[in-house]
Amino acid sequence: MKDENSILYVLTTDEPTKQYSPLVLAQTAAMMDLRPMVYYLGTALKILKPGEAENIKLGSFPSVAEMIKKTLEMNIPIYVCEASKQMLGWEKVDLINGVKIVGAGTLNDLALDAGATMWF
Repeated sequence: MKDENSILYVLTTDEPTKQYSPLVLAQTAAMMDLRPMVYYLGTALKILKPGEAENIKLGSFPSVAEMIKKTLEMNIPIYVCEASKQMLGWEKVDLINGVKIVGAGTLNDLALDAGATMWF
């Protein structure tokens, strides 16, 4: 069932300059009483390894690690693609606490149900 008040933000890369927009937009959506979700796919998963996001800080923004932490503290779900873990060859990998590893079909379900989907 489509939820017109939900927005799905899909992050597909570990490119540092692309890390902020989905997190800022998700946090803003939550403050607007919308239901944001963030989904990490492909090489974006590299950012979720402990220690990686701490190394990314652009301009006057907090580090990406701080942005992820705030996103999770705002009860915005962060989903991680299981198939992308396999693509990266990560049989056993630790990711930051609070993210939820889901199957590839979950992205399709979330996209079909969201009122809007944005890709980064």
